[in-house]
Amino acid sequence: MFEELIAEWDGERVVIRHDSPSGAWMFICMHSTRLGPAGGGTRMNVYDTPQDGLADAMRLSRAMTAKFAVAGVDFGGGKAVLAVRELPRGYERRDLLLRYGDTVASLRGGFVTAPDMNTTESDMDVVAERAEGFVFCRSPEHGGSGSSAPATALGVFHGIRATVQRALDRDVEGLTVLVQGAGGVGGALVELLAGAGARVLVSDLDEDRAQGVAANAHASVVPADRALDSECDVYAPCAVGGVLNEQTIARLRCRVVAGAANNQLASPADAQRLAARGILYAPDFVINAGGVFHGIGKELLGWDDERLGRELESIGDTLREVFDRAERDGTSTEAAAQRLADERLSTPTQPRALAR
Repeated sequence: MFEELIAEWDGERVVIRHDSPSGAWMFICMHSTRLGPAGGGTRMNVYDTPQDGLADAMRLSRAMTAKFAVAGVDFGGGKAVLAVRELPRGYERRDLLLRYGDTVASLRGGFVTAPDMNTTESDMDVVAERAEGFVFCRSPEHGGSGSSAPATALGVFHGIRATVQRALDRDVEGLTVLVQGAGGVGGALVELLAGAGARVLVSDLDEDRAQGVAANAHASVVPADRALDSECDVYAPCAVGGVLNEQTIARLRCRVVAGAANNQLASPADAQRLAARGILYAPDFVINAGGVFHGIGKELLGWDDERLGRELESIGDTLREVFDRAERDGTSTEAAAQRLADERLSTPTQPRALAR
């Protein structure tokens, strides 16, 4: 049932486990260990079919390979998806996470993880009970660095400023920025943009959440079904991936696309479609690397807040390099960023070992 997906994938290893007590499927995709252990978040979500969950993990793990490479962090790309019938709570959630932790531990450091969509630092505390040493971003009271959302948002903020400077030759003050997705990262990004003087529009499928985030930042709410048609200077997708395709790109009324969501492009051709419309795109695996810097930098590399802040600010510098390459080579920004990742992957350092 998964054979075709696996046969067509360019990654190294797939671990599949069916969790009989809950009916959930566990997918751990290790796309690359060329630079070090495969690392990536654990996503918990409801999918139409288990195959959709596996496909999501594969796409996300590939993007993580590029993200680590461009960020200059010695890890490979991985991702885990827990495809559930419905989001569990209480003891059912804890028991599922413990069994998942056993699966992570069985890989003996080949895969390390952190929170992702619908999982939190508290969930990572539970996973770490069975996979100690292979889990990042646990709660501070359990020895972790806590949520990576603020750092991810700050990195995206720096990336938006760099992209706006390139596209519009100005800063964000006075510009209209539409943030689609008002979760942990999107909500923090709204506050940063509003604090910098931008006019912020907030959109989320959960209208109550959008209203709450907007009220705190004196922003305006845009109904979810009108987000893509709203006129703005910057469109910042911060929710699910695959939002940019041939149909949606034709609807955009912006000059810049720069947001936190993973896998924003439905296909590589969509990068050229954005360029053809005169929209400058900040590749997602470059601009949203703040979570990587937060978890690995603070927990493994010993970075303090000052060092972390410098690394987050450097995301803007990396984007400037990507834009220069794209202009010089006559390619899309996505292709330029991928080439930068490929160059790093072609000259790996000694892979990092994680001992439990």
